[in-house]
Amino acid sequence: MFKPKFRLVLASLLSLSLLALAGCGSASTPAPTTPAPVEKILKVGSDIAYAPFEFMDDKQKPTGFDIELINAIGADIGYTKVNIETAAFDGLIPALQAGKYDAVISAMTITDDRAKSVQFSDKYFKTVQYIAMKKGSSFAKLADLKGKKVGVQLNTTGQFAVEKLGITTKKYDTTPDALNDLINGGVDAVVADSPVVLWFQAQNATAQITSVEADSDQEYYGIAMKLGNTELSGKMNASLKKLIDNGKYKEIFKKWFKKDAPTF
Repeated sequence: MFKPKFRLVLASLLSLSLLALAGCGSASTPAPTTPAPVEKILKVGSDIAYAPFEFMDDKQKPTGFDIELINAIGADIGYTKVNIETAAFDGLIPALQAGKYDAVISAMTITDDRAKSVQFSDKYFKTVQYIAMKKGSSFAKLADLKGKKVGVQLNTTGQFAVEKLGITTKKYDTTPDALNDLINGGVDAVVADSPVVLWFQAQNATAQITSVEADSDQEYYGIAMKLGNTELSGKMNASLKKLIDNGKYKEIFKKWFKKDAPTF
C-alpha cells in the first residue's frame, strides 16, 4: 500500500537532482567577453640628458620639450602609448637602423651626413652653437679656441664645428658632463647648442659661467626614422604641421623657453 507514494517521492527527488545538475552546467558556461584593445606603441629613442629638450624629472620620468612634443605627435597619429627609452646619443642612429626604435627625438640636427642614414621629419626647432666659458675669458668666435682645451659632446654638431677648424676636442658622453668639467677647470670652453648652454647656466647661477653665440650656421632639429620609412615620416610631418597650426606646438615651446615660438 506504500509503493505508489514511495515511487512519487522518488520521482520528485530525481527531478530535483536533474534540475540541480542542469543549473550547475549552465553556471560553468563562460559569459561572452569583449576582447581587450590592442596597444599601439610608438618606440622612441632619446639621450635623456639634454635639458631642456629631454631629461629625467625628480621622479625619474622623461620630461622636456622634445618629450612633450613626441607624446603629442604620438597621440595625434593614433598611438595608445609612446615608450621612450634613453641611450647614448652616438648610439641612437645605429639602434634606429637595427629596428630597436620607430623614431628618435633627441635635439638631433638635420645634416647631410645623417640624412644618408635616417629619414628625417620636417624641421621642428631652430638653434645655433654657443661657446661657454668661465667668466673672465674672452672668446668671441670659434677661431679663438685654437690651442685651448675645448669640450664637446661626442658626435654632435658642436664637435663638428670645432674640429672643422682643426681644433682638437675633448669629447664627453653628454653636454652637462662637458659643462661640469668646465666648472672644474678641465677645459677652457665648451661648444654646444644654445638652449642647453643657457639652461645649464640658469641651473648653475653661482658657477661663474658665461657664453656667447658662436660664428656658425643656424641648425634645425628633426625627428629621425628608419631610412625609407615614408609612411611614418608622412604621418609625423602632417601631425607636426597640425600641432603648429592649432597652437599646441607654441604652447609647449612657451612652457620650456618662456618666449613665443619662432617661425621657420
